[in-house]
Amino acid sequence: MGFLKLSIKTIVAIGIGAAVFIILAKFAAIPSPVPNTTIQTSYAFLALMAIVFGPVAGALIGFIGHALNDAISYGSVWWSWVVVSALVGFLIGLAAKKINIESGKLGTNKIVTFNIVQVLAQGIGWFLVAPLLDILIYAEPANKVFVQGLFAGVSNMITVGIIGTILLVAYGKTRSQGNSLHREM
Repeated sequence: MGFLKLSIKTIVAIGIGAAVFIILAKFAAIPSPVPNTTIQTSYAFLALMAIVFGPVAGALIGFIGHALNDAISYGSVWWSWVVVSALVGFLIGLAAKKINIESGKLGTNKIVTFNIVQVLAQGIGWFLVAPLLDILIYAEPANKVFVQGLFAGVSNMITVGIIGTILLVAYGKTRSQGNSLHREM
């Protein structure tokens, strides 16, 4: 793993992030009318962690968190959706440097960039990759998995757009801005 030099801080964030992902997926999911599909708040947290810690951390948090949640909640892992959670975390994390949340400057342009990236990432993952993997791995009927993917993708776009943006803005406000300290006279 020499090509992936992760700091201790990032490794700890991956562990904590995966644990929080599991908790949110298990206890803060909203039932939906689409079978085997819920409205997940966990992706808003995944998006925040991917922006703060980057694409590798985002991918690992999505992968580990989703796989463990499936194993704990259902007794087996639905690998096609686990892969998509990793992909979504990775793709959102690619915007981390552009957004630069640690600067504490999170204007409208960065919020719009975040939301464009998360919508594209979720669209690729849930509208294409998840249904195709469901068909290839599990021989699921196409009409069923494309409806599930469409619902999961749209609901995740909305929850990340609302909750994820709120989390990003709140986190950004905790970061010190350049020249924010002034000497009192």
